[in-house]
Amino acid sequence: MDMTTYSPRALFLAVTALLVSVATTNAVASKAPGQDNALAPAIIDDLPANYAADLDGDTRRLVERGRYIARLGDCVACHTASDKRKPMAGGLALETPFGVLYSTNITPDDETGIGRYSFEQFDRAMRKGVAADGHNLYPAMPYPSYARITNEDMHALYAYLMEGVSPVRQPNRPLEMGFPFNQRWGLSMWNWMFLDDQVFTANPEQSDAWNRGAYIVQGLGHCGACHTPRGIGFQEKTLSEAGRHGSHFLAGETVEGWRALSLRNLWTPEQTAEMLKTGRNSHGTVSGNMVDVVQHSTQYMDDQDLRAVGLYLKSLPASEHDQPLQVVQGPVPAITPVSASSAGALPVDLLTSRGGLGYQQFCADCHRSDGAGVHGVFPPLAGNPVLRSEDPSTLVHITLTGWRSAQTASHARGLTMPSFARLSDQEITDILNFTRRAWGNSVVQAIRPTLVADMRKRLDVRTQDNRPFETPRLADLLKEPNAGQLVLGAQLNTHTHELLPANVGNALNCASCHLNAGTVADGSPYVGVSAFFPSYAPRAGRVISLEERINGCFLRSMNGKPLPLESTEMKAMVAYFDWMKRETRPADKVEGRGVGKIDTSIVPNLENGEKLYAVQCALCHGNDGEGIRNASGKWVYPPLWGDDSFNLGAGMARTYTAAAFVKQNMPIAFKDHFPLGQGGLTDQEAVDVAAYFSHKPRPDFAGKVRDWPKDKKPVDARY
Repeated sequence: MDMTTYSPRALFLAVTALLVSVATTNAVASKAPGQDNALAPAIIDDLPANYAADLDGDTRRLVERGRYIARLGDCVACHTASDKRKPMAGGLALETPFGVLYSTNITPDDETGIGRYSFEQFDRAMRKGVAADGHNLYPAMPYPSYARITNEDMHALYAYLMEGVSPVRQPNRPLEMGFPFNQRWGLSMWNWMFLDDQVFTANPEQSDAWNRGAYIVQGLGHCGACHTPRGIGFQEKTLSEAGRHGSHFLAGETVEGWRALSLRNLWTPEQTAEMLKTGRNSHGTVSGNMVDVVQHSTQYMDDQDLRAVGLYLKSLPASEHDQPLQVVQGPVPAITPVSASSAGALPVDLLTSRGGLGYQQFCADCHRSDGAGVHGVFPPLAGNPVLRSEDPSTLVHITLTGWRSAQTASHARGLTMPSFARLSDQEITDILNFTRRAWGNSVVQAIRPTLVADMRKRLDVRTQDNRPFETPRLADLLKEPNAGQLVLGAQLNTHTHELLPANVGNALNCASCHLNAGTVADGSPYVGVSAFFPSYAPRAGRVISLEERINGCFLRSMNGKPLPLESTEMKAMVAYFDWMKRETRPADKVEGRGVGKIDTSIVPNLENGEKLYAVQCALCHGNDGEGIRNASGKWVYPPLWGDDSFNLGAGMARTYTAAAFVKQNMPIAFKDHFPLGQGGLTDQEAVDVAAYFSHKPRPDFAGKVRDWPKDKKPVDARY
């Protein structure tokens, strides 16, 4: 989830009569094919610093100051296309319903860039939107805000672009705009009507810090481009908090299917500074185009400027215009708030509603069943602004298209939430309405499937994962006559060690290996499993029942005691397996069953495995394999070695079985694979890290001496 969104590219297109519906987002640079995943992630910095060696000290200081100004203005985000070897050379496509614009080359190349611009010509382009040859610029270049830049800062920025950026010979791409939108003369009229090109003037009644924050927000930061409502000409209704329209400033707007929240009276200055520096704070994380802003711009701001921005935003009083401009139409449905007796309590309908079961299946692994998230990793949902907002645009947008965190110095590994476009409009509606009732705004208008369908169409959402495996839906358990028993079976899978403390002696749940209660392809899903029982078991040397197989897991994987065969819990687990059998027959090959295979001839590299663990696994499983717990001491993610981990006799103690599981399912929140953002390691890397953690010390299983009585022991078994 996020706090707000912000797109300097798209919104200044909206300033013209070209209200943008789709904008191009600069993606985090992905790892090149074959790049070593054991390398610690580093932050991305595309802003050039190509200073000549013979620059005198005064000029170098001016250029360095200009580079900081370019940071504040987020110039690199628009003026660098996908080829990062050509920074500031333009070519980034800005798509609109009326055609495509391309950002221009602002390197100091004499022929294709701005190398021949005098300072006066540069200043006119920045303040009035008029290029050196006299043609009007589209307000995709945010000159209405840049007009407020001081003369000193404008000189520094000019010096940086001329002396700190290498010239790149790359012609500007022509517009792909149809008539009449390709007629630039209309922009002169727009400027006459709406452009205020006055330089920022400090308010003598306010402190220096307040004025510094106002200068950044109103000018270089151009925050109003996304967060200020638009007028009849798609202009920002105001560019500051002053004047008769000042209450509109930063009051919020909805653009590109994202809800840019009101920034007025925003949090504490320190919380705002933290969000801009790291991309997250206790209220949530950034998403959408705001990820680029944090990544390329605000994380590099000095602490004094960050606090100044926070101070200024906090000073803006709440406005009557803070209400969302778009609401779901139709009668307000009756919604009963979800009660919670104490912090960390589960919503009362988590396991009795379709939305709650959908949340438990697809969201709880990261955001947890109680909505608390994972400290320092996944944001909490309680009080999250996106859930509290009456306008659900951002919430639906994230669910359909996915999310990625900002990559910053404090959080160099970017985390992802995959697209859930594989879910139907009704399923998404059920889950999001449940989530908003539970942790957001219990009296807000419900999201309707028609809204999800409309956004799916407008955002041109396409499902990336088209494999034939169909994920069973826990919500469908409610349709069955024995729904209570089936839901208990599913719950026993996801909360095994909590619900069966007399039978589970460690920190594991069934879902630790059988992800999402056994519904994930290649994560040992339960689909069709009960059709294969009774069956011959190599470990037992005989035909065993499904109940015996379940108890084998309790003994070997959970360091525990078997369930009584006639117990309510055993019957519930068997019923749950039987529900997942579907039409499977014993001879059928079930798509997605198991964890796949890894070539056993691959030789593990334990040194690389240790590095991989530190970079890819420690975030969730602890630096020393100890797992992580929440504030109340409950396990969040299980340990991978030590007394609370799986036993020596468990399947994950076999190197190549563990490697196959890791290859398909770990780490989560790293890729865009449905439903956990899992995967990304090569076969060799999976073997390396599996060999590393599977050979760490852990509890023994005394009954292992009776394993493999007739069949040959696997080559990767540890005993």
